[in-house]
Parts: sequence; C-alpha cells; structure tokens
Amino acid sequence: MTEQQAHLLVVDDDERIRGLLQKFLIRNGFLVSTARDSAQARRLLAGLEFDMLVLDVMMPGEDGITLTRDLRRTMTVPILLLTAKGESLNRIEGLEAGADDYLVKPFEPKELLLRINAILRRVPQIKPALVGPKSLLLGAVRYDLDRGELWRGPDLIRLTATEAQLMRIFASAPGAAIPRDRLAGDAEGDAVAAQERAVDVQITRLRRKIEDDPKQPRYLQTVRGEGYMLQPD
Repeated sequence: MTEQQAHLLVVDDDERIRGLLQKFLIRNGFLVSTARDSAQARRLLAGLEFDMLVLDVMMPGEDGITLTRDLRRTMTVPILLLTAKGESLNRIEGLEAGADDYLVKPFEPKELLLRINAILRRVPQIKPALVGPKSLLLGAVRYDLDRGELWRGPDLIRLTATEAQLMRIFASAPGAAIPRDRLAGDAEGDAVAAQERAVDVQITRLRRKIEDDPKQPRYLQTVRGEGYMLQPD
C-alpha cells in the first residue's frame, strides 16, 4: 500500500514530534498530513479521506482516546494510538475505544513503520464514499475540493489553469510537504521543459490570492529542503 502513497494523518500537540514523524514517514513513501489537536483533525477529516490516523493520546482538550471513540461511531479508518502511558489499563482503554493498535512512547521509528504497514495490509482496498463538507479553510479563504474553486467570502477568486492544478495537488495532501520537482511535473503536464523555477513564480502568485501577507505566508508554506506545503486552519 505504501507504493500507492497511503495518506496518513498524524495528530500530536508537540510540534517537534509532529515534524519528526512527518519527515520520517514521508521518507518511507507516505503522504503525511498533520494536525495539532483533535479540533484541527476533525476539520481535515470532514473534507478528506485518509488511509490511517496516528493519534497522540495525551493532548489538551479532546484527547486521542475520546476522539477515537467518537470517530468510531461513523468511520472505519484505521487508528494507531501513541502515548507515554504504558500501563495495561491504558492500552485496554485505547483498544476498547476502537483503536487498531497502540504504541508506547518512546518507540523506535522502525517499529512504528512496521505497525503502520501491518495495519494497512489488513485494510480492504475498497474505500467508502466521503460524506459531509468538502472544503479547506485558509483564514478568510475557502477552497472547495469538489469544484476546485477558491473563494473569499462570497467572491470567487480567479485562478489560472496552473494555479488550479497546484491547488488540487496541495489540497489532496494538506499538511504534507510536496517536492518542487513533483509540482513542476504535475503543473506542466507532459511538457518536458517544466522548470522548478516556474513553480516558485506560480507559488508567489498563488500566495497573493490566499495570504493576508504574501511575504510572510501562513497557509502556503515553504518547507526548507523539501518543497511547499498547504497548511489549512
């Protein structure tokens, strides 16, 4: 399943851990989106389909076990819980909530990878249709996933064909760093002469349509050494 770039959602309130897990899993062939808490995770889940969730248990507000229990009422997406608590009662609580597996911190990254792949191998390849809203919020801007349209309030933001294609790529994996060479290839279709520099120019133009301050982008971010990333609210 990793050959098809399974899309994972990592939910952890620790920014450092979130970033480390994202980079590690991307290097191992996954598309990886991230959320800082259960509320942001819910917003992403409302409009996107993920192949698996990796949830930290100990988060402020709604914890991972509570989120798992609630998601299980309507969703069958595989869930792996991460926690610093290793007691058997906590493991049982997580599994009873509906988690597919439970990994205690600290853990070896290779063990996490093995467990993720083991769970994904057990998942049927046929996925249910998405229901509910299908949009990403970028401050005052809303991106409609079905129509591929960008809106600021009641006003439709005009996109060029290339900008629209870039938005589709970013929206397919929010919170995941997309390499510039992939953006160049996808943005230019079959054109052999696609240049990464052209992507940089298009990103600059796209930021002017999304960001309040394009020089200090909040939503269309540069990920040093990796590419660009769309980070919705």
